[in-house]
Amino acid sequence: MEAQEARSPIRVIVAKPGLDGHDRGAKVVARALRDAGMEVIYTGLHQTPEQIVETAIQEDADGIGLSVLSGAHMTLFQRLMTLLRERDADDILVFGGGIVPEADIAALRELGVAKIFTPGASTHEIVSWVRANLGERAEPGEPAETGSGSGSAG
Repeated sequence: MEAQEARSPIRVIVAKPGLDGHDRGAKVVARALRDAGMEVIYTGLHQTPEQIVETAIQEDADGIGLSVLSGAHMTLFQRLMTLLRERDADDILVFGGGIVPEADIAALRELGVAKIFTPGASTHEIVSWVRANLGERAEPGEPAETGSGSGSAG
C-alpha cells in the first residue's frame, strides 16, 4: 500500500491574473488536468500575482498555469516570476496560455516561464507537457512529449 502512496499527484494552480474576465479556457484546462489525475486549484478571476504566489506556496504547488488574454502578459508574468524568486519558491514551474505574440514568447522564456500555449493548443498537449515537466509519467501508450500540437508555439 505504501508503494502506491509514494508518488503524490501533481499539484497545479490555474489562475486568471489581472482584469481579464474571460475564463472559459482556464476552466477547460483546469478540468483536463483534473481529469488526468492531477490536483488542481483554480483561483478564479481577477487574481493579483501576489495572491497567486501565496496560493501556490500555501498549497505546495508543483506548477502555476496562468491564462492571460488581456495583453498584460509581460507585466503579469514578470511580476509573478519576481515574487516566486523573492519567496524562494522559484522551484514552482510556471507555464501559461493565451494571446501572446510570438516575439513575447522568447522574452517570457528568458524570464523563466517554462512554456506558453497559444490558441489552438489541445488539452491533450497541455496535459502531456505538464506530466513530462512536473515529474509524473505518462500513462501507458501515451507519449511523454507534446508531439504534434495544433497551433502551439514553443
